[in-house]
Amino acid sequence: MAKSFGAALTAAFLLLCSGTPAGAAPAMWRVSGGASEVYLFGSMHLLDPATAWRTPAYDAAYAKAGVVWFEADVVPIDYAQLRELVARYGLDPDGRLSERLTPRERRTLDSILRRSGMRPADFDRLRPWAAALALETRPLRSRGLKVEAGVDVAVTREAKTEAKSIRTFETIEDQVRMFASLPDAAQMQYLRESLREEPSPGRRSPLEQDWVRGDVARLSRDLVAPMRAESPAFYDMLLKRRNLAWADALSRAMAVPGVQLVNVGALHLMGADGLPALLTARGFTVERVQ
Repeated sequence: MAKSFGAALTAAFLLLCSGTPAGAAPAMWRVSGGASEVYLFGSMHLLDPATAWRTPAYDAAYAKAGVVWFEADVVPIDYAQLRELVARYGLDPDGRLSERLTPRERRTLDSILRRSGMRPADFDRLRPWAAALALETRPLRSRGLKVEAGVDVAVTREAKTEAKSIRTFETIEDQVRMFASLPDAAQMQYLRESLREEPSPGRRSPLEQDWVRGDVARLSRDLVAPMRAESPAFYDMLLKRRNLAWADALSRAMAVPGVQLVNVGALHLMGADGLPALLTARGFTVERVQ
């Protein structure tokens, strides 16, 4: 379960549909019933630069879209801002992370950090959510996955070059505050799950394979369902509350004529709390087109 969380923030972390995947490609839906036509595309925030994910269907939706949506504006990537936000929301000036871990967990963390060339002392002042997120992005980066190659950055750069209208649901600070608002027990659970996960260097993870294939059923079964069952506070924070807010925003946007393309982490499009289901419940017609 923990593997699904790290890409969600970077600043995340894939997809509801009955029926079989419409071809081996990341899943996409078309929403109609208002003045606007909206395409929902489930992205990955970090990708191998060699991953071929764009398809004629996606390119056609992008070409028609006058408005392109993202979770947050990540171009240019402001690393100074990220460091400031981590200092503000991710540091614990009064406690030490190591004191909250069992001896076995401390040994595991020290081993992971040494293999990654990081010092345990640098982690000791982090709040649990920040440490967990750092641990989860580490194996992704070790396999060559890059934020710059992810859907968000690549398409944002293209849309800005072509002067398309760009809209976002959140700011980077909103996303950092979201993690920082997790109850302490949920943060510690997230950290302990991250410590139990071992990276698989040199090969594409099942998450990446299923995303590229558009295998919604497996992604929902393997990621969303366990998260909802085993970490309900995390599920509510990461997916449910945000999806409800985004569905409200898109319902309002559907009143504006034109074509809009929505790129969000694919987990936001899965299950009863995913955007396709929420927009269907609001009376729109939602059909899978890829």
